Amino acid sequence: MTDARLAAVVVLAAGEGTRMRSATTPKVLHEIGGRSMLGHVVRAARHLAPEHLLVVVGHAREQVTAHLAGLDPAAQAVVQEQQQGTGHAVRVALDTLPALTGTVVVVPGDAPLLTAQTLSELLATHHVARAATTLLTAELPDPTGYGRVVREGGSVAAVVEHKDADAAIRAIREVATSVYAFDAEQLRTALQQLTTDNAQGEQYLTDVVALHRKAGRTVAAHIAESATETMGVNDRVQLAEAGRLLRDRVVAQHQRAGVTVVDPATTWIDIDVRLEPDVTIHPGSQLHGTTAVRAGAVIGPDTTLTDTEVGEQASVVKSHCVGAVIGTGADVGPYTYLRPGTRLGEKSKAGAFVEIKASQVGARSKVPHLSYVGDAVIGERSNIGAATIVVNYDGRDKHGTTVGDDVRVGSDTMLVAPVTVGDGAYTAAGSVITDDVPPGALGVGRARQRNIEGWVARKRPTDQGQP
Repeated sequence: MTDARLAAVVVLAAGEGTRMRSATTPKVLHEIGGRSMLGHVVRAARHLAPEHLLVVVGHAREQVTAHLAGLDPAAQAVVQEQQQGTGHAVRVALDTLPALTGTVVVVPGDAPLLTAQTLSELLATHHVARAATTLLTAELPDPTGYGRVVREGGSVAAVVEHKDADAAIRAIREVATSVYAFDAEQLRTALQQLTTDNAQGEQYLTDVVALHRKAGRTVAAHIAESATETMGVNDRVQLAEAGRLLRDRVVAQHQRAGVTVVDPATTWIDIDVRLEPDVTIHPGSQLHGTTAVRAGAVIGPDTTLTDTEVGEQASVVKSHCVGAVIGTGADVGPYTYLRPGTRLGEKSKAGAFVEIKASQVGARSKVPHLSYVGDAVIGERSNIGAATIVVNYDGRDKHGTTVGDDVRVGSDTMLVAPVTVGDGAYTAAGSVITDDVPPGALGVGRARQRNIEGWVARKRPTDQGQP
């Protein structure tokens, strides 16, 4: 009887992925939905709670290993010095666990749509069948390029790679997906018998099926409910297609949980984004990273949020926000840029053509339009007039500005940091404020206007009467 204990999951991530045409990024580190392909696979594998999670690395091993350490510190990277095929890769992995018994699951590192649920169903089929090998298979309308599943009497007789298949076998639509469950001891025995007698001169893991059949072992198969879930990614065309499929899956999950997505085709939501019920997402919006949007908030149209928190009933329109916190009922946009460290208080406003960086805007305070606020703390119920600039950089160092509660900063004011404007103070429009303004005072930092009568007639007589 097959040991039901999941001893190990082996993720195959050693390939070069030349068809990705990348000089800098290993194949499995290309991202969809805010997570690397390897990250998606490792997360699904970890949900199975294996005793060991092994990731076979080879090409660009330093990058992949460092990435893996951030993804799952408990996972073990195993180096395949020479890429001699999938069978060889699994053998290298198992050699690190010589006393391993139980069930081993093998998954490719370039199958980002694979879910933990499907892997669990594969394991269940494997244990019920008491199989030596159980394949995850899919039925494709166009199976070109995939290993075909050859059956005899309903059970699996062999898996034949496309390049080694004749015309009759190539007509088969059921394909192997490079995802397997094995009995560990029987797998180890079969791996020792693999040869390189094939078109590629490699040790195919698929040949374990034939070896187990020859030895009279049971070989089972579990057909994935969704063939798209088993999709592998070999080039950037397939990467984009996988991204679209993941987008559709994620958007549908949020819709079923009570989120209104007006136009799913133009909405992109990363896998780790959190949305509460009654959020509305308008067309052309992208939500990335660890963004979280609370109930009743309205996002978009044409808005990008990255690692941003949006409070209940807030509105963000045609804006770009990175690493910001937007308070309950706050109003952002249009054409607003909130940079990292921005915190908007309850019912505050960051309006049209406003940029805010590393600053706090208190409850009910407003920066309505055409302003830059950097390294500042603005109190409650204050108003920052149009075209106000917080001059926070002296060419070498950044300095802070403090604006108190109930302050009225006049339009076109320059607040030259470090400077403080006290509670209830005003600044005159067009001022350059270089000194602190006491509470309740009016700060005026501009020269008195002087009119020169008759200047145009004397100096520009030809301008008179011109439009």
